Amino acid sequence: MVCTYCGGKTEVRNSRHQKRANQVWRRRHCLSCGATFSTHEQAAYDSVWRVRSKDDSLVPFHEQMLFVELYKACEHRSSALADATALTDTVINQLRKHATHGLLESHQIAITSYEVLARFDTAAAVYYQARHL
Repeated sequence: MVCTYCGGKTEVRNSRHQKRANQVWRRRHCLSCGATFSTHEQAAYDSVWRVRSKDDSLVPFHEQMLFVELYKACEHRSSALADATALTDTVINQLRKHATHGLLESHQIAITSYEVLARFDTAAAVYYQARHL
């Protein structure tokens, strides 16, 4: 990785897996200018996972689409944005168990999302169920 300040080479000084957010936090130090900064790295699931839809076509997985649907289900909450962000991370964490060979069924995404929502907020789960199941 290059330094965000000068473009020089950097080294990793500290690294921690952020299990809840599905990412790795790294503290980096620039060898040229001495700057220290943090990065958050996470998998680009849209390039790894494919979703089989009801008509048997394969499309890339889009985390943003999942986020939007969860946000719509949580709109009645005052903290909808933060809730939808955390719920998206939780659903993706659960989906990793079902993504065999990079393939997910669209129905599995809907069921997993519903189950996560049902544990979090019953009203949001009912709204999501009416739209997706």
